[in-house]
Amino acid sequence: MRPPRSPVHGNLTAGRGDWGDVAPASPPHRRSGAALRNRPPPVTTVLNREFNSVTAENAMKWDALEPSRNSYNWAAADRLVNHAAAHNQGVRGHTLVWHYQNPSWPANGNFSASELNTILRKHIDTALGRYKGKIYAWDVVNEAFNEDGSMRNSLWQGKLGSGYVANALRWGHAADPSPKLYINDYNIEADNAKSDGLYNLARQLLAQGVPLHGIGFQAHFVVGRLPSSMKANLKRFSDLGLEVSITELDVRIPMPASSAELAQQSTDYKTATENCLGVPRCAGVTVWGITDKYSWVPGTFSGYGAALPYNGSYGAKPAYQGLSDGLNPQA
Repeated sequence: MRPPRSPVHGNLTAGRGDWGDVAPASPPHRRSGAALRNRPPPVTTVLNREFNSVTAENAMKWDALEPSRNSYNWAAADRLVNHAAAHNQGVRGHTLVWHYQNPSWPANGNFSASELNTILRKHIDTALGRYKGKIYAWDVVNEAFNEDGSMRNSLWQGKLGSGYVANALRWGHAADPSPKLYINDYNIEADNAKSDGLYNLARQLLAQGVPLHGIGFQAHFVVGRLPSSMKANLKRFSDLGLEVSITELDVRIPMPASSAELAQQSTDYKTATENCLGVPRCAGVTVWGITDKYSWVPGTFSGYGAALPYNGSYGAKPAYQGLSDGLNPQA
């Protein structure tokens, strides 16, 4: 197996200016990003060297920002936004409306639908207001669909109905008109029932003039199992006039990972990235972490790991080269 090249400054962003040649209808400055949970110096060193965008893995979720009603904790989110500004990195906001990682009080407060609407709008207004002009895209609504394409029966869906999606987007745009507003979900990379449900909702929202600007494809894959319809599926959303972004890319491997699986993982990173870059209006690719040391995968998928481009000792894996080759097709 050919070892990866040693990382060089800006290798993952070096081809940014050339990406318009791959997809001429796309934005001129696509993002190559990483999600960040912990910030020890080795992580931020790699982030600053390799990426031009950062996503808060947890620090901007509701339970982190407002654990009890009207009591806010901005410290971690502020640190991330300030670090990004100091290093010329864009920030992707994640996430405003979700069924998970909410504080307990919205669900336990026995609020009426009207009261819950007011609470949700205040949360959106407060988060976007604090970071107004500092975030280029927000995952406004996260994981709203079941696998069969129906709407997930979350607190928001159950109390407010499916109109909460349009309201959240409208409120977000009113609070800060500058960022692109996204619906983000997993298992929508293929042309399947779940992506069909999202596609139909996206068409309806656009027809109603709702400020939906993009679709985030999380892209949490198992090694060797990328869907063959991924590029065509991203394109149909792009054809609606929406940005498409890979927002949470990782490729998990049954442990212990073999050299053949690491090589396949490299191919998967390259293919996934090319699937986005080959589509008009692809706005970027974000990996869900930098190093296997802090990956969410082992704690969520028993027996799996090694999902990210860097190993636990911050060494570049073959996946790094696959990602680099996918991001820089003319290198």
